[in-house]
Order: sequence, then C-alpha cells, then structure tokens
Amino acid sequence: MQTTIQNQYLKVTAKTAGAELTSVFSKVQNKELLWNANADFWPRHAPVLFPIVGKLKNNTFTHQEKHYQLPQHGFARDNNFELESQTENSLTFLLKSNAETLLKYPFDFELRLLYALENNTLHTRYVVKNTGNETQYFSIGAHPAFMCPLFENEKLEDYYLVFEKPETLDRHLLADGLFDYSTESVLSHQNELILNEYLFEKDAVVFKNMASQKVILKSNKSNYALEFTYNGFPHFGIWSKKDSGFLCLEPWCGYSDYVDASGEIAEKQAIQSLEPQGVFERTFSVKFSGF
Repeated sequence: MQTTIQNQYLKVTAKTAGAELTSVFSKVQNKELLWNANADFWPRHAPVLFPIVGKLKNNTFTHQEKHYQLPQHGFARDNNFELESQTENSLTFLLKSNAETLLKYPFDFELRLLYALENNTLHTRYVVKNTGNETQYFSIGAHPAFMCPLFENEKLEDYYLVFEKPETLDRHLLADGLFDYSTESVLSHQNELILNEYLFEKDAVVFKNMASQKVILKSNKSNYALEFTYNGFPHFGIWSKKDSGFLCLEPWCGYSDYVDASGEIAEKQAIQSLEPQGVFERTFSVKFSGF
C-alpha cells in the first residue's frame, strides 16, 4: 500500500513495504527528486537499515551463545510496516518484533519511521523502543538515493558536496562488504568533495566520526541544492553506481563488521545499546532549494 502527503512545494509517497519512500516530487520544478529504483542499477529508493547497518562477518552474529543470521542491512527494509497514523503532511509507520523477526534477531522492539513535510523540507525520524526485558543491541541508518544528475545537461562530475565544517577524512575501504582496516585519504582540512564515478569504484565511500552534521549537494550548472542535515548520526556513507543517475547520502549509527570481528553482537564496533523500555531517536532532514 502506498500513501501520499503533500504541501505547496513537495508531494511525497511512501509504502508500507519497508516504510520506504518511493517518490519525492517537486511541484515547483515538476520533477522527481528521488531515485526511481531502476532494477538495472539498484532496485530500491530509500530503505531503512535495521537492526544492522552494512554486513556481518559470515552474515552471522552471536548472542547468549546462540547464532543468528541476518542479511546485509538487516530485515526492516523487507518487512511490512503498519501505517500507524497520518495527517495532511505527516506519516508514521510501525514495525513490531514478532515470531519471524525473533528467529533472526532475539530482541523485542518497536521501530517507528516518521515522515513530515515543512515547506520545501522533508523530515525523517527513527524511533526505536526496547519492549523486551534485556539490553537490546542494534544499528540503524538511512540509505536514500536521489536523482543525480537532476537535469539533462548535467553529469555527476558537475556535482560536489559541501560539508558543514572543514574535515580531514579517510574513507574506510570494504572487502566483500567487510572492513579490512585499509583506508584512503579523501579530504585534508577541506569542506568540498568533487564527485565523479571513479570515487565509487571501490564501493561506498564510508566516513567515520565526522564533525559535520550537515552536507549540501550542489551543481556547477544549476542553482539546485540538496541540504542534508542529520542529528546524532556519527558515520556517513556516500554511494553511486556508474551511469546510474543516483547518489545515496547515508547517515548511520553503526557500520559493517571488520574481517576479524568476534561475532558477538555486544562487542560489535559502533553498536547501539538500549535498556529495557528505553527509547532511541534520531532525525535527519532534506531541504530542496534553488529551483
């Protein structure tokens, strides 16, 4: 089931499958801003990553001496959510743990995704509640893909990212989805990153513990700007595929295993923990301007 909210600037559609956005349409520009999920390149629009971000070593984790298997990025994106509430310009989706999820992930939880429109900005909030009787371990992150380039006379190389603060950043390289401790320098006390297809030849560009909590996607050939603000997400991924026409901007609380990970979920690097009945919240916002 798909549901739409809108205002004078944007028309936004999301589906109960994965609580995933399927369209962010600019009424001002009469143009789709969200990736179209072309299966020839990547068949998703903007999945939520839960209860892990990235990949587990052997797709397996251990908790209380039992082994569990999870696919890359977890299962929330492939589960049906309940549309818990709706207003003219907001949606709330809910996923609860159940017999099926407990076979893969032995923690009771409620996961809510909230979408809200405010002028030309789309706000997203993640709320995780531990409804069980023991500490819950999890990661959560976003994976939205935006049309890039947006206009016909542009190419990816015309775009660049402007970080809120000067950054000295190494990308953490992945080997078959796992970190192998190798890194490459990307920025040295700079706040602009020029985009090109070669940047993604070694998979996603993964930054850890950035100072910036805002990044702006800009073009040299138009006034279009996508201002991405994320609160409380320490890690950030950037990803595209050659000739695809999309760019993913991904704030994360968590990331893939290292090649020598123990497998114990409580020992997983960057894992989040939540006490019984505790609540974890994170928000990010995307402002579309320049039209």
